[in-house]
Amino acid sequence: MTFLCRSDELDDPGSLGLDEQGLFVVKRDGQVFAYRNNCPHLGVELNWLEHQFLDADNALIQCATHGALFVIESGECVAGPCLGQALEAVAICERDGEVHLA
Repeated sequence: MTFLCRSDELDDPGSLGLDEQGLFVVKRDGQVFAYRNNCPHLGVELNWLEHQFLDADNALIQCATHGALFVIESGECVAGPCLGQALEAVAICERDGEVHLA
């Protein structure tokens, strides 16, 4: 298993970019989700600031380039030019306070 981060590095809700892997993780309601840092519309990275992947309300993942909004739990786009598409989810597991690729 590949170590990604410690669970306590994530605010709830919060996000963390993992540049070496080209991924980011989001924690919400005690659950951690991981996605490729790649917008399905333009193929660009989603964040414009380090570790900033959520909208102002910390309710949705937001693409900084064109404002598309994605559901944290599924990666589905619910607003913006890639409506109906989804972020590429990455299988992870959380064990002993650490997040790993599954």
